[in-house]
Order: sequence, then C-alpha cells, then structure tokens
Amino acid sequence: MIAALSRFIFLVCLASAAAFIALYNWGPEWAIFSGISVLSMPLVYSYVNLARLRRYVQSDTVENMPLPSGFWEEVFFRLQRLVKSLKQRMRNIEQQHENFIEAFQASPNGIVMLDENDQIEWCNSISERFFGLNYKRDVMQRINFLIRRPEFIQYLTRRSFDEPLLLERMGTDGSLSLMLQAFPFGNQRHLLLVQNVTDLQKADAMRRDFVANVSHEMRTPITVLMGFLETVQALDLEKSQRDQYFEMMMSQAQRMKSLVEDLLTLANLEANSLPAATNKLNAETLISLLRNDAEALSQGKHSFNFEVASSENLLGDEREILSAFSNLVSNAIRYTPDAGSIHVKWSVNQDGQGEFSVTDTGPGIASEHLSRLTERFYRVDRSRSRDTGGTGLGLAIVKHIASRHQAQLMIESTPGKGSTFTLRFPKERLTA
Repeated sequence: MIAALSRFIFLVCLASAAAFIALYNWGPEWAIFSGISVLSMPLVYSYVNLARLRRYVQSDTVENMPLPSGFWEEVFFRLQRLVKSLKQRMRNIEQQHENFIEAFQASPNGIVMLDENDQIEWCNSISERFFGLNYKRDVMQRINFLIRRPEFIQYLTRRSFDEPLLLERMGTDGSLSLMLQAFPFGNQRHLLLVQNVTDLQKADAMRRDFVANVSHEMRTPITVLMGFLETVQALDLEKSQRDQYFEMMMSQAQRMKSLVEDLLTLANLEANSLPAATNKLNAETLISLLRNDAEALSQGKHSFNFEVASSENLLGDEREILSAFSNLVSNAIRYTPDAGSIHVKWSVNQDGQGEFSVTDTGPGIASEHLSRLTERFYRVDRSRSRDTGGTGLGLAIVKHIASRHQAQLMIESTPGKGSTFTLRFPKERLTA
C-alpha cells in the first residue's frame, strides 16, 4: 500500500514539473497537455501489459509469460503462481481419476455406475463383456433397455437392494452365471457390482452330483447287505446256503471298502496341489509288479504281453504311479472279454517323452464318451460296469496323478476293436 502511494505521489510530482516547464516555455495549453501526457503513461503501460496478459490467457500459457517491471511485476507473479497451483491440482485430480479408472478396469468384477434415472454413466470392460455393452455407444442409456431380463428389471423397479440377484445363461454364449447387487451412493445414484460365479455354480453342481452319486453307489451294497442279514436272521438256513450268503455279503462289503478307499485317495490327490516327488522308479520293477497283480486279477482268463522298450526310468511318487498304472491295467482286465489280449508297454517316444500304454481288445468306447471318461462315477455302460467291480473313480484318480506328475492321459478307442490308454510323461520326469 505504501509503495503504491509512493509511486502515485512521484507520478503527480513528475506531472506537475512537466506542466510547470511547459507553462513557462510554451503557455498554458502545452502545460495541460504535458501534465495529462505524464499522467497517462501508466495507463498506456497498463494497457500494454493487459494486452500481453490477454494473449497469454488465450493460449493458456500464463505461467510462461515473462514478468514486466514495476507494479505489474508483483501482480503477474502472483497470478502465475496461482495458475501453476491450480494446474497442478487439476493434474493431481486427473491422475487420481485415471488411477481410479485403471483400478476399476483391473477389477475382476463388473462395475456399472447409474444415475438417478438408471442411465449408464460409466462401466468397465468386464461389465461390457458380461452384458454385451459398449460404453461409448450405450452411455446415458437406461440399463433396463439394454439388459431386458425380467428378473433384472423387477430387481431395479422394486428398489430393494439388500440381497444380490443371480442371473444365469448370460454372456454372448449364454455360459455365464452372474451375481449382481446395486449399492446406493451420492444423489440417488447406484453402483452396480457384478461377479462371475460360473465356476462356483459349477462347483456347487458338481458337489451335489458327487453327493448324489456316492449315495447311489453306497445304497445298492447296503441294501443287499441288509437283505441278506434279514434273511440270515429270520430263516434257519443250512450251512452251505448260509456260507453262500456270507460270501455275497463279503463281496458287497468289499465293494463299499473299495469305494471308500478310492474316495479317500481322490480327496488326498485333490487336496495336494504340489508337484509329485521325484524319486527314481525302476521301470522293469514297476512292470513286474503290474504283471503279478494283473495275472492274479485275471485268473488266467486273458493273455498278457508286458514290454519294457526303454531303459529309461521314471521320476515320481511310487505309490501314486503304481496306483495310476494299476487302474489302467485293471480297467483293461475288467472290460476285456475272456480270452482277450492286453498289451502293457513302457517306452520313450521320438520326442524323448516317457509313455506307459495299455492296449486291450475289449468292446471299445464310442467317441462321444471319451471326453467324459475321467469324470467321477461316469460309466459308459452302467448296467455292466458295476458287475465288473469297478467304483467309477479309477480314471479320475489317474487324471489327478497324471496332473501331479505333469503327464497327459490320452485315450484312443474304436468300438468293436479295443482301446489304448496312454500316460505320457515329460522328459524332465525321466532318468537313466
């Protein structure tokens, strides 16, 4: 304030001096003109500076404008500092906004922002894929015009968002199950969160099917056992007949025992996600053990050919590998008619991968069944499979053991000619 007053007094003194000099030399007219000219100099200087400021404001480069001298220097300096501060704040806000958008885009869940009229203000790419939306095309469109499922429209209309809504058969191919819920925020706006629960729904369906299958598999032997026990308890049977009933009861009990053991084995394999051990397993010893078990199970009804075509040995868990190999061999024995032949072979292919294969001359399997053979309790011929003593879990166990050993289970079969089951191990699982 004092500096401005000082400048004003100096300017008045300068104008007075100019007017006095002009009055003394040229008369009163020139005195008035000289005084006004001196007083107007700051106005001209101010106009020039304001014109410069206008030019820099229009180009949005005020912070780069060179500072003038005098009174305007401080004004422009403070203005530049204010503009720089505002632009920095705007950049920070824009960066935060971009970070929020990137975070929403990285979310595995769909996010849709709705205004008070249920119009789409913003949505991420996941929600676009879930609902077939296009943000640039569908922005400010009412979402119930784009998602026309009756249950969804009713959910929005009811305005009760305490519980989520499950939408099934969603997505472009109708394979998605989506769980969505709306959350109010702001001024009557809503945030729609959408979660893909397809895998959870499949897992739940598999659990229900598994429980139903186990119950069904256990019901038959339990029913048979109870029937025999009631018969033995109620009737006075001869010893030979009683022994026959006891033998049949033992068979059913053995069937339940095998089922429980396979279920426990499968549960342990599914619970252990770590790779299998790398113990050295001698191929000839494995084949020899398989030959003894196979001949005991077949009881001379089949012809066998066990072949070790490579000196390479296998690295893995002995108990699991024997279980997988035995399941393949025992399946071949169960489903190959009497007098059929079974060829068991260990070899190394041209790519250096180990292969354990079991080829039989059984009835073969139709192609539509091949992709489902490793499902738990899946049977091609249910009426015959139970008679063979199988539990329906063998190939599921083989598949899990193969996965733990980074191996592949491949199945080739021709109806009426037989089947070949092959476990292919990577080169890293072989050793001399």
